[in-house]
Amino acid sequence: MPAFILVSGYFAKGFKRAGYVKKLAVKLIIPYLIFQIIYSVFYYIMQDESMANVNPIDPQWSLWFLVSLFFWNLLLYPFSKLSKLWALFVSCGIAVLIGYLDFVSSTLSLSRTFVFLPMFLVGFYLNKHHFDLLRSKRGKQIATGVLGAVFVICWGIDFDYSFLFGSKPYSSFGDVTLASGLIRIGWYVLAFASTFSFLALVPQKRYFFTKWGTRTFYVYLLHGFIIKTLRQVGLEDQLTDYQNLVILLLLTAALTSVLSSNFVKTVAQPFIELRMTSLLQFVRGSSKNAYLK
Repeated sequence: MPAFILVSGYFAKGFKRAGYVKKLAVKLIIPYLIFQIIYSVFYYIMQDESMANVNPIDPQWSLWFLVSLFFWNLLLYPFSKLSKLWALFVSCGIAVLIGYLDFVSSTLSLSRTFVFLPMFLVGFYLNKHHFDLLRSKRGKQIATGVLGAVFVICWGIDFDYSFLFGSKPYSSFGDVTLASGLIRIGWYVLAFASTFSFLALVPQKRYFFTKWGTRTFYVYLLHGFIIKTLRQVGLEDQLTDYQNLVILLLLTAALTSVLSSNFVKTVAQPFIELRMTSLLQFVRGSSKNAYLK
């Protein structure tokens, strides 16, 4: 998510254009409300609940990102009036302090909005030159070493990794002390280091999976249905050993391929992009083929 959020910030540079907020609301809030209803019905069916719980201010599972992305773009207006250094300092300060407030949680995704705001701002401030530096030969060498170090650190720490989700106050993880905020600061260091290292190693050539990257929104919004189904049938409990890592990686690649396919885009585009371009092209193509026959 840190990399996803940072890249989202990079593409938010046109926030001062006329009609930007309106377009953003159509792109994010309307699909959010649509999928809130769909997910609520899905949970109602899968979990045999007594009634579907549709709560517009409590994002279902992965839908928090849509709400937070909308707020991050709005927050660019006040933060862009500050210098870059002050904007990052203030956003990090808020993110650390917000964890001490028990009333700030998953409602309207407020906790995650502030916790991940620094990453969005960093992405907003980056330009092509910065990415060129990351992708240099020296940058890739450093990135490889950093990712290895972060992996070793995370492997060796006995830690409640739900802390990294940024959705709960510090009190949810035990006693609240000064160390709670320091842990979040340490997490930022690791998150930024691993995110920049990952971006440095992203290949520049076009491969068979390059198309997947143009449809990340589809993969992100739809993968929850698959994951929740696998959890419901108990498959998750069978894939807990490290020996199953290869299986999980293969399943991830297969799921990404399917959810970014033309077929899925054709079916889901009306709900995600509020357009029927792919569906109309499919219908026209089918009609043309039928006519030629």
